[in-house]
Amino acid sequence: MQKTNSLPRFVTAVFAAVAAIGLMVGLSGCSPQTVDMETVTAVIDVRTPEEVATGHLEGAVIIDWNSPTFADEVSKLDPAGTYVIYCRSGNRAGQAIEAMKEMGFTNLTNAGSLAEAAEQTGLAIVQ
Repeated sequence: MQKTNSLPRFVTAVFAAVAAIGLMVGLSGCSPQTVDMETVTAVIDVRTPEEVATGHLEGAVIIDWNSPTFADEVSKLDPAGTYVIYCRSGNRAGQAIEAMKEMGFTNLTNAGSLAEAAEQTGLAIVQ
């Protein structure tokens, strides 16, 4: 009868369990969070006019990230306000947030895409 050492199997099983739990906890941050709209000053759509024409969140302020007037339009907003920013995928919203931070804004949320922003804010998509 051959004796086997079960310690390596046990260590592997424990490592796999810890990794799985860590992955689940890490990915929980990827799920959309609900935004408390009572604290939000404005929801900002940074997509192009063509994209906005396909639908946008009800009441959203439209400020095209690609427009040369982006900084001028943002400078009209209160830097102390709380803003939710979205675009097609979250990429331009992230870039807009970085630009807004440089302008003194601090309470900014990247809501990702139009659909994700609708889910997080509870706002309707309108034409």
